Amino acid sequence: MPAREATPGRETVIEKEKQIVAFSLGSETYGVDIAQVREIIPIQKIVPVPRAPDFVEGIINLRGRVIPVLDLRHHFGFEKKKQDPDQRIVLTEVDGESIGVIVDSVSSVLRIPEASIEPPASVITGDDIEYIQGIAKVGSNLIVLLDLTKIISDAEKRTLKEVDLASAVVR
Repeated sequence: MPAREATPGRETVIEKEKQIVAFSLGSETYGVDIAQVREIIPIQKIVPVPRAPDFVEGIINLRGRVIPVLDLRHHFGFEKKKQDPDQRIVLTEVDGESIGVIVDSVSSVLRIPEASIEPPASVITGDDIEYIQGIAKVGSNLIVLLDLTKIISDAEKRTLKEVDLASAVVR
């Protein structure tokens, strides 16, 4: 329910808003809370890391810091895309570590009234997709709101499982 601010002679309604960074993957639009985004940079040379899991695209050198970069398309099961100038790397922080996530393009920063954000339907929620925070209605469009920190934590869990499997096979 919107907050109400009383002023002499009239009442003003203050709607809470959420600022999101909107980006595309394929033909769909997704969004993340602007507080989760440290920086957005153009795509650049990504150095592959031998024996890294498929969703880890590689590493970049950003102002002297080595930052791992994940392929969000792969994480969502989309077909791999060749690098193009519209792609961006969205940098976020997880437990004090910078991590980059490749997206097809970043379209804008939007202010969305919290009243237009619905929780994800029970049909699309579960342990595998706990990173969906909600669905925002913007005009006639729907924007899936993601929690990048949960996506990255999921990626790290999968990496650990793959490492465990590899060590079990080596023995």
